[in-house]
Order: sequence, then C-alpha cells, then structure tokens
Amino acid sequence: MRLTVLFATAMMSIALAQPAAKKDAMHGNGHPVMATPTDMKWMPAPAETGMPSVVQMTVLSGDPSKTGMFTLRLKIPDGGKVAAHWHPTDEHITVLRGVFAAGMGDKLDTGAMKDFPAGSYAVMPKEMRHFAMAKGETVVQVTAMGPFVLNYVDPADDPRKK
Repeated sequence: MRLTVLFATAMMSIALAQPAAKKDAMHGNGHPVMATPTDMKWMPAPAETGMPSVVQMTVLSGDPSKTGMFTLRLKIPDGGKVAAHWHPTDEHITVLRGVFAAGMGDKLDTGAMKDFPAGSYAVMPKEMRHFAMAKGETVVQVTAMGPFVLNYVDPADDPRKK
C-alpha cells in the first residue's frame, strides 16, 4: 500500500511539472527536461560563443552563458572545422550522427585527427588544446560546466575577431 502511494505521488509530481518544463523551453530551471527531436529548435550558434558561423546549435538544458551544467547539441556541416582551441572546463562530447574528427595540438592538422563515428564519446579535459572537423553532416552533444568559453590558440582563428 505504501509503495502504491509513493508511486502515485511520484507520477502526480511528474505530471504536474510538465507545464512548467514546457514553459522553461527545455532549459531545466529545476524542472525535468523531456524533449523529442521536434521540440529542439536549431539556430545559428550565437556569435558570442566563438563557434564558426556554419555551426548550428540547440540548448537542451542549462544555460551555457551562466555558471552551472549545460547540455547542447551542435550541427556541423560536412567539412565544417573548428580551429585549435581550449575551454576552462572539461568538455564531454557524444557523437550522435556523422563522423566527428578531432585531434590535439595548437594548430588544426587533419593528419593528426582521429575519426569518431556516431556512438563515440570523448572528454576534452580543461585547457586541452584541440581541434575538430565534420565528415558528413555531424551532430554532437556537448555537456560541460558553464559558462561556456571557447579560447582560440591563434586569435586570428577566432570568428569573433573577424
């Protein structure tokens, strides 16, 4: 009987939270995030992120511009590149579609890249210099602690400076 009451209470809490979760546009804010692909709104990555202009993104939870955990997805067109850069926090990357090629170092070097097909997972530790390129349209999911900061090794590669 107690188990049934606990289960019913839990289900009621989830049901009552749904309108609030929808209102928060998938960003969490203390509410569950339950999203299908049609709920995800893709947009060009904002210029202030430092992402190349060809990258699209959708934020699933959290706010990458603020302190705290966030999860977002990046859609990178075939051949899209991100020059050598680093982040002040660990970056967890899951490849959902396409092939995400990545390498470590201070300069983008396609010969030093390793291919990560869909289903792959990588962690770029904080301050690790790395670079990436998409082979085919590629979608990656990134989870990290915000605020999200992308520091280019060579400032001339930073699209914010162009």
